[in-house]
Amino acid sequence: MTVLSAVSRDGFLGNQLMIDQPLSGSHRAGLDAVLLAASLPDGTTGHVVDLGAGVGVAGLAAAHRLPETTVTLVEIDQELARLAEGNAAMNASTANRVHVVVADVLAPAAERRAAGLLDNMADHVVMNPPFHPADRGRSSPSPARARAHAVTADAIDGWVRAAAAALKPSGTLTVVFRADELPRLFSAIGSRFGSLALLPIHARAGEAAHRLILRGRPQGRAPLRILPGIVLHAPDGSFRSDVEAVLRGAALPVSWW
Repeated sequence: MTVLSAVSRDGFLGNQLMIDQPLSGSHRAGLDAVLLAASLPDGTTGHVVDLGAGVGVAGLAAAHRLPETTVTLVEIDQELARLAEGNAAMNASTANRVHVVVADVLAPAAERRAAGLLDNMADHVVMNPPFHPADRGRSSPSPARARAHAVTADAIDGWVRAAAAALKPSGTLTVVFRADELPRLFSAIGSRFGSLALLPIHARAGEAAHRLILRGRPQGRAPLRILPGIVLHAPDGSFRSDVEAVLRGAALPVSWW
């Protein structure tokens, strides 16, 4: 369990969504969570499950924009889960449609089910799993921080396996991940998902993508699509106007399929 010494209250989506989160450290949510939520198209309905939800930014941002959804936030850390539960209750747009489950995504299936992460429960799974390779560089001495950011060579397979179990056959999976670790993600995806669509995220025009968002379906059969990338920043360093709209609550301007 993480022991939180200080918490800040921060505004997301142009301050439409207020979030309590650790004042400092690796558990703070940011742009990746907002982009993940914005990847669900306008008009999305049904049950959204956010795996590794932290304080709940991605799932709550999705619930805020998509009123015909219910959301389950799945988080292993009890203190972060407590903050996520408080964040859901604090925002009127999410107060009655969000449920928090304390569960380890990488636990055996029986343990996941006992904790409340059930098979075939989700119409949509979104996840921002740990994606800094534990076999490259140094891990944080804090177990909680290391768990939140570092992933062993085979752990991403466990995340994808859990997502596949939680999804209905007609559902969708959306993942934000490091661009330079795409081979590990594809290896985990394997034959579990098809109709894959890959969206590169570039910090600036002319630079290599540093993030990517991948969407797929459990029963998808369409070939892989690599979509035109999203560029975050204008030459002066500010967010581009289309990205600024996303930061204020719009969906990503992307046609996935």
